[in-house]
Amino acid sequence: MEMATAKGAQDGPGAPAEWRVTVPEGASVAVEHEASRRGARRWAAWLASRALAFRAMVLGLGGRVWTIGADDPRRAVHGLKVGLALALVSVFYYTRPLYDGVGGAAMWAVLTVVVVLEYTVGGCVYKGLNRAIATASAAVIALGVHWIASKSGDKFEPFIRSGSVFLLAAMATFSRFIPTVKARFDYGVTIFILTYSLVAVSGYRVGALAAMAQQRVWTISIGVSICFATCALIRPVWAGQELHRATARNMDRLAGAVEACVEDYFAAEASGGSKQPSSKAEGYRCVLNYKASEDSQANLARWEPPHGRFGFRHPYGQYRNVGAAMRHCAYCVEALAGCVRSAETQAAAPGLARRHLADACTRVAALCASVLREASGSVSAMTTSKILGLAVADMNAAVQELQADMRALPSALLLAEAGPAEPAASTVPLTMDAAQLFTVTSLLIEVSARIEGVVDAVNTLASLANFKSSADDEKSSGGNRTMKAPEQA
Repeated sequence: MEMATAKGAQDGPGAPAEWRVTVPEGASVAVEHEASRRGARRWAAWLASRALAFRAMVLGLGGRVWTIGADDPRRAVHGLKVGLALALVSVFYYTRPLYDGVGGAAMWAVLTVVVVLEYTVGGCVYKGLNRAIATASAAVIALGVHWIASKSGDKFEPFIRSGSVFLLAAMATFSRFIPTVKARFDYGVTIFILTYSLVAVSGYRVGALAAMAQQRVWTISIGVSICFATCALIRPVWAGQELHRATARNMDRLAGAVEACVEDYFAAEASGGSKQPSSKAEGYRCVLNYKASEDSQANLARWEPPHGRFGFRHPYGQYRNVGAAMRHCAYCVEALAGCVRSAETQAAAPGLARRHLADACTRVAALCASVLREASGSVSAMTTSKILGLAVADMNAAVQELQADMRALPSALLLAEAGPAEPAASTVPLTMDAAQLFTVTSLLIEVSARIEGVVDAVNTLASLANFKSSADDEKSSGGNRTMKAPEQA
């Protein structure tokens, strides 16, 4: 490559400089190849980064899916049950003799399995019975309206059909706003509107309306029967048992939250706000967030057949009352947790008043947790507990001692840390600390009062559900041990 001299130097000092570069032959081709290689490397790096990001996304999704299945293997079993039910019902569509028996309506059996088969037995029975009864009743009413319309003549037949669809659809839709119908028959009302509209409208053009309605009822009955057999016979999940276990589990979490909140409060005060609260202190959130699932499981459990110790007319509605009592207590625990969080942000030295009430508050919290755990054990084992009454009595006695300590605490003790020589402004933080301490103590007393409401609801549940007494269980377990002893000898 050759470079010429600046041309501006010849033209004069004020002229702009102009440079000329001579490029040898083939140099432009080398530059193009170098640019293409750089572009290829950039594309390769971009594709490699995208591939690594896709791999990380797939591995993350796989890990989450594995965690969901490992936490509750029944979810994976439910997927297998759905696949098995669809495989069984598809036989009616693929096998010629069965297909000829049900006609072209075999696809309705497949659709029934897809929409009816639920995770719990109660949900499956609820949807299955609602779908079957709604389909049958809608078909019968549609056939009756069809007969009336066919006898009225060609001129009035469309008006009778359209008027019946309007009236029945309006009445059925309005019935969905009734709370009882909404809770128990909402799905059935929807299927009734759908089936009646299809049968009534298609009956105007279809000649064999009775045969079409009969085939539809038969195929839906087949799909519902397969759903019942698959859901109830293969690793069944009972909504009643899920509700029962969740109620006992939430009591344990609420007990841990009460105890942890008080311990964290005094630990934070003693450490000057440097101690972080434990995870047990957030257990009350599970109780507050369980309202929707509790109502759903209580409604679905009513449809389940007797199983285990859950017989006909089991008081599933009382579980709602127990849950309401626990939420009433959890709201107070939430306020108590708020005091703990506010204590974390304040760096105050432990005062005499706090040391005076710490032991009493901790004892009351421990006894409150003991009462809730005893009630949880009673619900979980479905037995009446004799210790529960004694635990409530001990809790009330501890509350009375705490109230006596609060009354005996002189007002001068709150300002003792300030000293007589310090100004009055320094007593303001101590007064705020004392106010927060009395707030925590008052909330703890209120929690103990609301726990008694939980115990009353549990006792009512034990009475309605005919829980066995703990003495009977001890006798039965003792009898089993005496029967096993000679066998071992």
